[in-house]
Amino acid sequence: MSVQRGGKSVYGASIGILMLEAQFPRIPGDIGNALTWPFPVHYRVVAGATPDLIVRGDARAMLDAFVTEGQALVRMGCDGVVTNCGFLALIQDDLKAALGVPVASSSLMQVPMVSATLPPGKRVGVLTISKSTLTPAHLQAAGVPLDTPIGGTEGLREFSQAILSDHLEIDFAACRSDLIDAASDLVASHPDLGAIVLECTNMVPYARDIRKATGLPVFSVQTLVTWFQAALSPSAYPLELDDPRG
Repeated sequence: MSVQRGGKSVYGASIGILMLEAQFPRIPGDIGNALTWPFPVHYRVVAGATPDLIVRGDARAMLDAFVTEGQALVRMGCDGVVTNCGFLALIQDDLKAALGVPVASSSLMQVPMVSATLPPGKRVGVLTISKSTLTPAHLQAAGVPLDTPIGGTEGLREFSQAILSDHLEIDFAACRSDLIDAASDLVASHPDLGAIVLECTNMVPYARDIRKATGLPVFSVQTLVTWFQAALSPSAYPLELDDPRG
């Protein structure tokens, strides 16, 4: 048996997820539903970090609490940490400095990479849970150009209100309609869009619907975490070498 190095408390899960404190139901596809992931993940809930506080307030007020729970994930054995709210881009730099491992705090961080894949004349649009509170500071922290088209679900049937008010019950069919309508309006207002990035981690269950409705590639926290996991725990492949004897 080959010698192996230890140092972790728990093995087999490279990704740690910092969760807001909430009670609303989370269906598969949501970052907070463990069935979403085809690989194991660790979770830590940040007490007091409610959706309303983080999205409508200033996430930097909760930095110490996020650092504490992030450090707990690293001690447990996580090789990288992500969060479950795109608005936490505000604490990206502080988190990665404090935790000492790679950190991906926001789905918005994908915008520059996605933009680089698009043909000339096309740009990325962002769909958010709260357009009114997604500030230039959030965009700058995630490396998002300030002239990026932004669409949101505020004022529609269910999605923003149910999540930000932390309802115990959610009408997910109404949420789907909200996301399709918001994405369709964003594309209609900006015909030069070539892709959409979903800021909110709760939007993932509707990514396929948005893709069908708009015809555009849809990036989300699901694509971000899957990419992150692939680097932290690369797949193993059998090494086949030519026989030198021919």
